[in-house]
Amino acid sequence: MSDNKNIKDGRDTSKVSGEESYELSYLEEKFGVSRETVREAIKQAGNNREAVEAYLQKEKG
Repeated sequence: MSDNKNIKDGRDTSKVSGEESYELSYLEEKFGVSRETVREAIKQAGNNREAVEAYLQKEKG
């Protein structure tokens, strides 16, 4: 099931979807990592945004 792009109330901000290209691109640019690294972070940390970002921060540096 894909996100409803018409809903703008922030209900999905705590989760990261590995299927949404724009979410992967955002994390790639924010942390300066590859798409594969972002996918690995989601695989290892789950889809919780804070956990994924913490994982990527640790990997970055």
